[in-house]
Amino acid sequence: MSEISKEQVKHVAHLARLAITDEEVETMTKQLDDMINYAALLNELDTDHVEPTTHVLDLKNVMRKDEPRKWIEKEDALKNAPDVKDGQFRVPSILE
Repeated sequence: MSEISKEQVKHVAHLARLAITDEEVETMTKQLDDMINYAALLNELDTDHVEPTTHVLDLKNVMRKDEPRKWIEKEDALKNAPDVKDGQFRVPSILE
């Protein structure tokens, strides 16, 4: 696999709006190249008989059942509102 270039590191830093020194470019070039080469090792694995997975555990629907239940009364919800009119929350107008 080809090595990542210093120009590529500078370009990515520019895109990310990062100001990096020449010393940091040297360090990051080596570190990024090491990461890319390490990730490339995964291509050597035989995954022909491995099922694709989205999670390491065999989870199904883990959400609670959607069952109706009693909530607070309208008056209780409105009593903490800073401004109420005709039984509703009153908010500042955003349209002219």
